[in-house]
Amino acid sequence: MVARPVIYGKTDMSSDGTAMPGPEGTPPLPNLQVVGQYIKDLSFENPGAPSGLTQQPQIEFGIDVQAKRGDEMHFEVELKLRVHAKSVDRQLFLLELSYAGLFRLQNIPEEAMQPILLIQAPHMLFPFARRIVADVVRDGGMPPLMIEPIDFVALFQAKMGQGQQPIMGNA
Repeated sequence: MVARPVIYGKTDMSSDGTAMPGPEGTPPLPNLQVVGQYIKDLSFENPGAPSGLTQQPQIEFGIDVQAKRGDEMHFEVELKLRVHAKSVDRQLFLLELSYAGLFRLQNIPEEAMQPILLIQAPHMLFPFARRIVADVVRDGGMPPLMIEPIDFVALFQAKMGQGQQPIMGNA
């Protein structure tokens, strides 16, 4: 059994997971469902071990969010995280993670699609990606790296301010 969160209120669902019309033909409420989430790519390089294990690293962190349409109702949202740790004289480790989720959107107005896909969806994925980063860094011999919460609203606004088209063609 899979529990699927519903955003914007309660919606009756059919056996295949799609929204059913409301009473007396009223349209169903908008909803957002997580169909699945997964690691698309993970790379960890640890050239600083074992001597780097005792050093306090300087951390550089980068994140990007992309959304791609799969079909009429399904979208893939991908978080790309990059963590580069250096000491004064050399690289300690480099972690790159591409973590994605498949989302089903129904009855969502077109003007609300981008904010939902580039703010709400990454917000739902981030805790899982954060845990993967912490575990991989710890398993690499370093103290777990706990990434601060991300302001996806500010990230979305910055991306829109750069004139980027965040939702691309088919996945």
